[in-house]
Amino acid sequence: MPRSVNSVASRARRKKILKMAKGYFGARSKVYTVAKNAVEKGLTYAYRDRKNKKRAFRRLWIARINAGARIHGMSYSKFMHGVSKNEIGLNRKVLADLAMNHPDTFKAVVDAAKR
Repeated sequence: MPRSVNSVASRARRKKILKMAKGYFGARSKVYTVAKNAVEKGLTYAYRDRKNKKRAFRRLWIARINAGARIHGMSYSKFMHGVSKNEIGLNRKVLADLAMNHPDTFKAVVDAAKR
């Protein structure tokens, strides 16, 4: 019995990798073995950086809240303690947006946290 080679599946596998490597420079988008390595590494970075993105945004929000709170004579930690103690149900993302775009509303939140 002759050897059976599933070339349809093999080609589909290779095409899938080359399609993912579209836009890469030089051999990274043309040569299968090089493209495979580049795509694998790219997917690894994508997975890792989805988590790093969350950390980076949290750091940004904290910096913005801190700046906004210090304008009104309060440190970040004291402000956040006041927010949790007075059961103000706003997360850091919303507080950072208020500090940046709605300073009057943020001042009201700071005053509520001071109580």
